[in-house]
Amino acid sequence: MEDRDTGAGAPEVGASSASPGPAGSWRQRRPSEPRSADGQADDATHNQKGKPKKRRKRRRGRKVFARDDAHPAQVRSPVPGNAAASIAKASQPPESVAAPVASPARPEQGVRRPPLHELPVFAALDLGTNNCRLLVAVPTRHGQFRVIDAFSRIVRLGEGLTANGRLGQPAMDRAVEALKICGDKLRNRKIRKARLIATEACRTADNGVEFLDRVEREAGLKLEIIDRQTEARLAVSGCGSLVERDTQGVVLFDIGGGSSEIALIDLAGRRSPRLANHIVSWTSLPVGVVSLAERFGGRTVTRETFAAMVDDVAGRLASFDGRDRLSHLKASPNFHLLGTSGTVTTLAGVHLDLERYDRRRVDGLWMDRDSVDRMVEKLVGWDFQQRCANPCIGADRADLVLAGCAILEAIRAVWPSERLRVADRGLREGILSELMADDGVWRNDGRGRA
Repeated sequence: MEDRDTGAGAPEVGASSASPGPAGSWRQRRPSEPRSADGQADDATHNQKGKPKKRRKRRRGRKVFARDDAHPAQVRSPVPGNAAASIAKASQPPESVAAPVASPARPEQGVRRPPLHELPVFAALDLGTNNCRLLVAVPTRHGQFRVIDAFSRIVRLGEGLTANGRLGQPAMDRAVEALKICGDKLRNRKIRKARLIATEACRTADNGVEFLDRVEREAGLKLEIIDRQTEARLAVSGCGSLVERDTQGVVLFDIGGGSSEIALIDLAGRRSPRLANHIVSWTSLPVGVVSLAERFGGRTVTRETFAAMVDDVAGRLASFDGRDRLSHLKASPNFHLLGTSGTVTTLAGVHLDLERYDRRRVDGLWMDRDSVDRMVEKLVGWDFQQRCANPCIGADRADLVLAGCAILEAIRAVWPSERLRVADRGLREGILSELMADDGVWRNDGRGRA
């Protein structure tokens, strides 16, 4: 089961507007076709008198010559050593392969930006209750990065966890197979820093630690189980660029498979570069789309069942002591909700009536209160087959999307807002942002130089 995701070659992440990167897959993409300074693809020319013809190109204000028979050397990345301690060596690591190189953005006038293959590479892996996701990226402009490789697969690691308290064998097998692919991708690159995390499923399962030992043996990856506070902070860090400068208050929520993180962010005072520094209260509900759907049912959901799911989540939110920390800002036009999860991106895709999910149109999208109401009502009115038939839901999410909508409705009842911003980003982007900031890649000139 493949999951929609940002792929290699996606443009820079971190801009405050909707990200222009296309949805992609885990498969490595072919390097972009070389292009000359005028934007035309470099075509082979006919030789004259047996000699390769010289052609003139203009580069950064000076003339250079390149022969037609000159081929760019393949960029090869050695297997990383101890640059990322969390990437353990597999028993038989694969040979280094040519790294797919995305075309770098046009540099600013007078500024030399290093070629993409010379930039330091960072990686983030998130093994959740429902998905296994990997991003590999290089820094670009200050606070931004370009994804050069990605992988995402629905593994449903938490399947049956609510009833049994343990990870099931088929679920673990699916996750290990996905992680093996991630391990190969990481070993085929020279990674400067990486962080590989596991969340709610491994956090709560009786055999969670035992499963991660197996992952280290079979996939060669050492994952860390993060606590809920860290998960909430990373979600905030990943979405920071979608919070505009005039914003005074935000309730950011991440509806996961086994848990839902909510962070209240007060920006009424002086704003620091890291959005996570403005969290005034947070909570992690031990309920997500997988666990809620398993308890109430996901295929056949009546309106009564849906209302019961909303009430269940509302009861959990009622015990959140910090829920009123933004009461002084809720009436402000500069207060809004920010959702990062498959639930809100699915709603956005249905709202846009997309024939195929398109991250470029979804990430950063604003939805008003009435639009969210209409989309939730539409999904509640659909049966399972209708949900399967929608290209932004599909069979993989058809039994989970209404549980996500129930969590969303409970959140909206506590923090009513006229606007909801949709984020197709989250923990992995937060990890990458923090790794790059801590490494100082943006410190000197703000243009991604190491």
